[in-house]
Amino acid sequence: MIAVDTNLLVYAHRRDSTFHGRARDLIRGLAEGRASWAVPWPCVHEFLAVVTHPRIFDPPSTLEQAAEQVDAWLESPSLVLIGEGADYWAVLRRQLLAGAVVGPRVHEGRIAAICLVHGVRTLYSSDRDFSRFPGLSVQNPLVSS
Repeated sequence: MIAVDTNLLVYAHRRDSTFHGRARDLIRGLAEGRASWAVPWPCVHEFLAVVTHPRIFDPPSTLEQAAEQVDAWLESPSLVLIGEGADYWAVLRRQLLAGAVVGPRVHEGRIAAICLVHGVRTLYSSDRDFSRFPGLSVQNPLVSS
């Protein structure tokens, strides 16, 4: 299963993003496809925080607009929302130690651990920080290989 990181959700939502068209098409393809795809709950929370933040976007998305976007994604029958599970702490601990992760990067460790607990092996993201977590392949589908 493929999971989608916050940055791609933001790009797909924000029309003023340089990557809007490609990210929108990617998410639409996943949402309309038959294969299961995932979004970690922390990415939903982060999406809401980022797109409604007035210091990041001028103007920011309203909470209503952001919530409607999440509702639209949730209509995809192939979407699986994933969160912390029974083995979460053991996987998170292992990932943090293996990647020598501290400070704000713990958030990326959290997303990586949630993905791994749920059998996700590929995370679509434009964030290179995920490369430090073993067992999780990170691909940026917005750039040509």
